[in-house]
Amino acid sequence: MKGKFGKLVVLMVMVAAIILAGCGSDSSSGESNGELVPVKLQLKWVPQAQFAGYFVALENGYFEDEGLDVTIVPGGPDIVPEQQVANGAAEIGIGWVASLLPHQEQGLPLVEIAQIYQKSGLLLVSKKDAGINSPADLVDKNVGNWMGGNEFEILALFDKYGLDQNKDLSFVKQGFTMDQFLAGEIDAASAMTYNEYHVVLEQGVPESDLSVIDMNDEGVAMLEDNLFANEEWLEDNKEVAAKFIRASIKGWQKAIEEPEAAVDAVMKEAEEGSSTREHQLTMMEEVAKLVVPEGFDSKNIGKIDDEMFKQTADIAHKFGVIKEPANLDEAYTHEIMEMALEE
Repeated sequence: MKGKFGKLVVLMVMVAAIILAGCGSDSSSGESNGELVPVKLQLKWVPQAQFAGYFVALENGYFEDEGLDVTIVPGGPDIVPEQQVANGAAEIGIGWVASLLPHQEQGLPLVEIAQIYQKSGLLLVSKKDAGINSPADLVDKNVGNWMGGNEFEILALFDKYGLDQNKDLSFVKQGFTMDQFLAGEIDAASAMTYNEYHVVLEQGVPESDLSVIDMNDEGVAMLEDNLFANEEWLEDNKEVAAKFIRASIKGWQKAIEEPEAAVDAVMKEAEEGSSTREHQLTMMEEVAKLVVPEGFDSKNIGKIDDEMFKQTADIAHKFGVIKEPANLDEAYTHEIMEMALEE
């Protein structure tokens, strides 16, 4: 009896040790006590195909497969993603680099960890009868932009062609609809390839009647949708961030391969009546061209292009978005992307 009892005690101790070892697992591995790690993603705007990859990742369980419980938080006109991430309301945010840089300069603990859009989606669109065949033709024209941080590529374009926004043309604030352009109040309007440009087409204006100036072609493009994190959170959660990016990449790859299904995922989250499925499908097709431009390998979704980041930062400095040149060693990191791609 004594021998059997001793063996039973040893067995119980071993079992207890195994249980305790499991309870002490590192949360940075993606799970905490066997539970999913919560992560909030703050969108730049309301749910739409601009963010399709994340909704696809959520719907298909890619985040959960990585041990994450991801909540996608809608944005809006009064929500600043950088502030939300800095104050801890979300761990990861989506924004344009031109918006991230000044918040970093103000001292907010933010760092870019992935660059989802490899190209700029900003255009200047005009009707052919306005006679704007190149940026040089903007002289004496009304040129519109939403302002509020969206104007710097246009200012860089003016600068490239030696145009003074106060003397050579009229640079005016544009509303978030294309009504001013359609009514002829603006000769050249700002438009995103995936949104406003197609709003014009949907209003019955033939593409053959439009002229377009592309910021990428003009060499004044600035990087747009990126993923950034709270530095303080990131210090202890690099593996969590890498898993988030890895799942997001899978989501974007699937969204691009299956745009119809991607739009279905988006429409489930979009506010009823805010958009049509047809418009969102067009947006998805155009967004795909920014995430995976021609010649770009979809395996590299999210990689940060050093040269393009520097171009964006240089334009931001030149036009006063930031007072001092950006510290590129601190503004972004390749480390999390490298971890995400190590799978």
